Amino acid sequence: MPFIDAFEVEQLKEKLSTDASRLGKLYKAKKSEYHNRNVDHNSVEDYLRDGWEEFAKPLKTKTKLRKLKSHDHKFEDDIWCQLYELGFRNLNYGRDFALPYGKGEKERKQIDVIAVNEDSILLIECKSAKQVIKAPSFKTEFEGLPLRLGGFKKTLAQMFGKSRKVKYIFATRNIRLPRDSSDVKRLENTNSFFYNDNTFDYVNGLLKAYKNAAHYQFMAILFRGEYIKKGALEVPAIEGKMGGLTYYMFSVEPHLLLKLGFILHRTRANEAEMPTYQRLLVPSRLKGITKFIDNGGYFPNSIIVNFTKQANRLRFEPSVRGEDSKSRFGTLKIPNAYAIAYIIDGQHRVYAYANSAHKESNTVPVVAFNNLDSTDQLKIFMDINENQKAVSTTLRITLEEDLYWNADRVDSRLKALRSSVIQKLGGDIASSLYNKISIGEDKALLSANPFASALSRSELLPSAKGNSYVEGTGEKSLYNVNNNNHEEEMSRTRNSLVAFLNLCYGFVESDYPKIFERERYFIVSNRGTFAFISLIGSLNSFESIKGSITPVSKPEIRFAAIEKYLRALMRELQKLEKEEEERVLAQLGSGADVAWLRFFQNLVNKKYPDYEPAELVDWKERQDQELQDKGRRLGTNTEKFLKRTVITKLKELFGSNWELEIGSIQRACESRAKELMEKQYKEGLGGTKIPWTDMFYVMDYKKIIESYWSKRPKKEDKNFKSFEEIFSYDAGYGFNSKAEKLKWLSIFNSHRNSWAHEGTKEKGLNKEEVEFLERLDAHFVASN
Repeated sequence: MPFIDAFEVEQLKEKLSTDASRLGKLYKAKKSEYHNRNVDHNSVEDYLRDGWEEFAKPLKTKTKLRKLKSHDHKFEDDIWCQLYELGFRNLNYGRDFALPYGKGEKERKQIDVIAVNEDSILLIECKSAKQVIKAPSFKTEFEGLPLRLGGFKKTLAQMFGKSRKVKYIFATRNIRLPRDSSDVKRLENTNSFFYNDNTFDYVNGLLKAYKNAAHYQFMAILFRGEYIKKGALEVPAIEGKMGGLTYYMFSVEPHLLLKLGFILHRTRANEAEMPTYQRLLVPSRLKGITKFIDNGGYFPNSIIVNFTKQANRLRFEPSVRGEDSKSRFGTLKIPNAYAIAYIIDGQHRVYAYANSAHKESNTVPVVAFNNLDSTDQLKIFMDINENQKAVSTTLRITLEEDLYWNADRVDSRLKALRSSVIQKLGGDIASSLYNKISIGEDKALLSANPFASALSRSELLPSAKGNSYVEGTGEKSLYNVNNNNHEEEMSRTRNSLVAFLNLCYGFVESDYPKIFERERYFIVSNRGTFAFISLIGSLNSFESIKGSITPVSKPEIRFAAIEKYLRALMRELQKLEKEEEERVLAQLGSGADVAWLRFFQNLVNKKYPDYEPAELVDWKERQDQELQDKGRRLGTNTEKFLKRTVITKLKELFGSNWELEIGSIQRACESRAKELMEKQYKEGLGGTKIPWTDMFYVMDYKKIIESYWSKRPKKEDKNFKSFEEIFSYDAGYGFNSKAEKLKWLSIFNSHRNSWAHEGTKEKGLNKEEVEFLERLDAHFVASN
């Protein structure tokens, strides 16, 4: 007995279209952000009052009007267009497709988008918001879904037969519905698919990179592990072993591998998969390979795949092993299911066949592993790609979670933890940083690198070398170094740290939106990322020392402890004079991120003077112009003493031949003098001659002193003092060897590099360094 009336079946079919011309026109209209309409001239005023606008030159009898689509209408159209681009050519054309799930009049559910092909039927419900919002509860809707799905399938079986697979898709835009929420779990328990912003962006990326071939990866996402057809594919194969792993070698038609295969792209859309590592395809390369294949070209090297746990029915039926080899021939029985073979290497070759005339006539060689451990699978990918195109810094940081999560070494596990935190911050739709961090192949406003750097240096996590934590770095972190259950502690710390950072960023987003929403400004920028997270770490350490928080404090308590400092920072940023703002924003280069951190710390210190970490005190001293002038004067005095004394001693030792004794140093000094004279001449400063003796480096003096350390003149002179007697100085690093007695020169040279760069405040001198120069001055200059 039919589930619904045959007349109603025909009415439903009429709300779908397979007409290529009609679908093409619909696609063009749905791609637009506007509704377009041509109306009689005398009706224009009514439409204008209803929000329409004129946008083109009037026609003879009609006026062209347009109106911006509402966010919900645009989202439905965008989903419809994606499916059209993926090759679906049986689609609804209106917004009134009400699908029966029961026989009663009220047992109908409006379906926003329905798409049908020869294999499947997709039912898509769309939920959107104009601005990003926290998700409402979908508990009632999803709890009733199993009943509706049962009815939907009966209706669809009447319409299209029973051969097609049915997939219900719940699509969202701008709705923060975490993938691990109870609502999503209810949805996925019905074998339905959650299609969030990440998925939408990923499919768009597939369409750009794969063109027509994107259909295969899309189907693999929706139907992963589900049977394409019952029964197994049987292929002749060879079983072998290497590196302790069993593998199979066989040949298969590309059209089959396209359905069985799946590429683990490192994108937010594959957030539930582990490991995900591949780059998206290069479209031009894909097109070129297709042309190469269609012109008779071929690739003799193998595609490398890994059959997943879903392929646990993989069976190898061997024949008798030969006497000369440990490998054996037989039949490999492969479940005929979607996305059971992850393509580790050869994705361009496989997907190039999607548009080739030879996808069913050619066969390609395959090396297949079965249920590889995730780290082994990732290692194969990294080993293959080591000498090919370099893995980007962002992708490398992203991969560290998969590579090192279960590593033996502590420092490797901490890399994995940082990687996991970054991906949670950027990939969780509930986060203020959602879609703002580049993760894997997903490009975004913020790089992953400043997050990794800040998390490494901020004391939010401990530091480690090899298999040991660096002493003193665990007490103030969120990580309990005394918990020997590493898996448990890493998961707990990740969740706690992500929640804490989300509270900090969410505070800025809600209370200071003008600062948060301004791109490449003080918070949402790469320099700002390092500075803000490092400041959060510094404040966390400060409050930890005060005893208000511990490594196991809840994120809410931790945030409450530092909120007042963050508010002080935001208020100071709001009050910045334009000139000061521009000065800080103009800071570029490798030291800019640290400079921004000190700037942030100083703004907090203005409101809360008790917050004054040692590094801030040091920075303030380096900004003290009076201190810098004093250090420069003392250092210059010592350098003059060095030059005067060294040259005098050389003359006492070698007389008129002193220059020949240091010939290599003299030539280097003459070259520097010549370069400086040329530079000054080109800058319009004239051709003033510069004596080569003015071009000594401090390390030149050190080299001369070391070379003639204890040398004395041939003619005995009781008043003569050797270089050793004059230049030995106890800098606090021992006073036994020549190296220890001259250590002060290396320190002096380091300080000289700071005062020599007068325009770079970050490289100034601190109080301790000036005191060192003062001691040198008293010892060498004032006493001689």
